[in-house]
Amino acid sequence: MSALLVSLPSDPGLREAVGALPDVEFVEWDLDGPAPRERFDVVVPPYWGGARPLARLAEVDVRLVQWQSIGYNGVAKHLPEGLSLANAATVHEGSTAELAMSLALAAQRGLPQFVRDGEEERWQLRSLPSLADRRVLLIGYGGVSKAIEARLAGFEVEITRLARTARNERNLAGDVVEVRGFDALRESLAEAEVVMLAVPLTEETRGLIDARALAALPDGALLVNVARGPVVDTAALVQELQSGRLRAALDVTDPEPLPAGHPLWAAPNVLITPHVGGDSSAMLPRMSALIRRQIAHLQQDESPENLVLGAWG
Repeated sequence: MSALLVSLPSDPGLREAVGALPDVEFVEWDLDGPAPRERFDVVVPPYWGGARPLARLAEVDVRLVQWQSIGYNGVAKHLPEGLSLANAATVHEGSTAELAMSLALAAQRGLPQFVRDGEEERWQLRSLPSLADRRVLLIGYGGVSKAIEARLAGFEVEITRLARTARNERNLAGDVVEVRGFDALRESLAEAEVVMLAVPLTEETRGLIDARALAALPDGALLVNVARGPVVDTAALVQELQSGRLRAALDVTDPEPLPAGHPLWAAPNVLITPHVGGDSSAMLPRMSALIRRQIAHLQQDESPENLVLGAWG
């Protein structure tokens, strides 16, 4: 059997974490210039840099493109026709769920204001909403939402789940739970006190949380977005925040990066992090493990994991 040829980006940490593998040759390529070889079994593009560099793959023969993000919106526009792409499911769910929980807890318990008080050496007592006893709505019920649900288990909340299609599904604890469909969005929002968004960005979910959806939320509700910025109508959200009726904790925005002077920065009751949900110390070992598994699948003539674009075989 000939050696598999795998291209990795110029990230020494990733190359070291993947390690040496039998019958595998690794080549460094950031997709920032001509391909160093005419064919690859696996191409792993850089984590940062977007999907545009994927157009360079038209110059080479590639069996599998291993994306380093769960989300792959916009990829199909640049991926050459006929190529197969796998996303990074299993890599980012835990870290993104951690951040979603951190955002929710920080917003509920007023941590941003307490930090500002501390910087001014001001002891200011405040009564704030708990996370306990809240009605939490998970919008999207893939790996990230299931990881959030698992972390919510000890917080004594009431969880409602909503996704594109209504169904019963098993959660990470092994329980069969009800998942409502998007047709129940307005009804579900009206019942929610904390909403956590973790849907992929598609034509169906773009603008899903628009002015009408936001208006359905009860006064004081918290919107946590760890999905993609365009899932939410930014102008409508800014209006609700400026009125003081709703609160938000956002790891993603539209536009992104959020430019200086954008009204979202100055809106009250908002906590913003710069799209760091999956980028933690957990990423490198999990990403390298996924790459090793994909290589093993190809060596054993098996289908790769997480195939989201293109066909196999």
